Amino acid sequence: MSVECRDDIVETGTGAIAAALLEHYDMHARDLPWRVSPATRRAGVTPDPYRVWLSEVMLQQTTVAAVTGYFERFTTRWPTVEALAAAPQEDVLAAWAGLGYYARARNLIACANVVANEHGGRFPETEAGLRGLPGIGDYTAAAIAAIAFDQPAAVVDANVERVVARLFAITTPLPAARPEIRKRTAEITPRELPGDFAQAMMDLGATICTVRNPSCLLCPLAPHCEARAQGIAESLPVKPPKKAKPQRTGTAFWIEQDGQVMLVQRPGKGMLGGMRALPDDGWVAGRDGSGQPPITGQWRVIDAAVTHVFTHFSLELALALYRGPQIDKVAIENLNGIWWPVERIAEAGLPTLFARAASVAIQHR
Repeated sequence: MSVECRDDIVETGTGAIAAALLEHYDMHARDLPWRVSPATRRAGVTPDPYRVWLSEVMLQQTTVAAVTGYFERFTTRWPTVEALAAAPQEDVLAAWAGLGYYARARNLIACANVVANEHGGRFPETEAGLRGLPGIGDYTAAAIAAIAFDQPAAVVDANVERVVARLFAITTPLPAARPEIRKRTAEITPRELPGDFAQAMMDLGATICTVRNPSCLLCPLAPHCEARAQGIAESLPVKPPKKAKPQRTGTAFWIEQDGQVMLVQRPGKGMLGGMRALPDDGWVAGRDGSGQPPITGQWRVIDAAVTHVFTHFSLELALALYRGPQIDKVAIENLNGIWWPVERIAEAGLPTLFARAASVAIQHR
C-alpha cells in the first residue's frame, strides 16, 4: 500500500512520521513466523490473535532469535488456543524449558484456559478486555489490540521506548520519562493500520535505531528526529544507574540409581514454579540455601558450580552427588520424587539452571 492510499494519515506534523514509517515498513518489514506481512495483509489476510498473543508473551524480556524456535514448536504442537488449553501443564512447562521467566508459562496456561473455556476460544478485541486475562498487562494488551484487531493502541516496548525518546529528544531519565513517551507514542499512532505501525516501530528500534551506533543515515524518521538534530541520539533514553544484584548460594543434589536420576516437581508458585528440577536446598531470592541434602547418606560435593543470573539476584549453585546407600521407596515418596532415565535427561524439560547443573553432574559422576 502506498502512502497516498493511507487516507487517515496526513503528511504533516505527526502524520508525516506515521506515513514515512509505514512506507518504510512496506519495503523492509522483518519476516517473522507470527507476523502477517504488509503484502499479505493487503490481500485480505488478518493476523491470528492466538499467534499474536503467544508471540507477545514469549517475547517479553526475550529476543526474537531466542523465541522463534519455541514459537514454531508450540504452534506445531498446539495450533489453537483450545489445543493449548487442553494440554497437560507438565507438557507445556517442559516445552517452555530454557526460555526463562517461567511465570510467563504458568500465565500462558491460565490465559489459554480462560479464553478457551470462558470466551469461546476468542480473544477480547479491546485493550480493557485483554487486560482482564491472566498474564496480560498494559503493553501486551495494547500490542494484541493493535496487531490482531487494528485498534489504535499505543504500543510501547523497549524498542519503541528508545525510538520515541530519541524522536522527541526526551531527556528525562527512565522510568520517570515513560508517561511522556507513552503520550508521544499515542500522538503519532495512526488510526489506519495501527498494527503495522506498532510493528514498524519495533522493527525500527531492533534494526536501525539500536542502543549503540544507531544507523541514522538509514532511518526513515531521521528528518523528524530531534535527538539526531541535537547530536544526542545515542545517549537516549537516559537510564538510571544499575543496582548491584544480591549474590545467593545454594546446592543441587544428583541422586542416581540404576541409570536413573531423581527429579522433583517444584511448587506451582515461586522460583521456576511447576518445573521439573533436581532436588535443592531451598535457596530463594531472599536467602541462601541451607546446604542440607534431602536424604541422609554419603555425598560428594564436586569441584564445579553453576552460576545463573535471575532478574533480581545472581546464584552460584554447588553440586553434590549421592554415593549411597540404596534409596527405598519411602524416601522417594517423601520427596515427591520421580526417577528419570539419565540418557533421556534432555527430554525432562528442566529449566536452564538445572539443565546445566545436570550436564555438569553427568560429567563428574
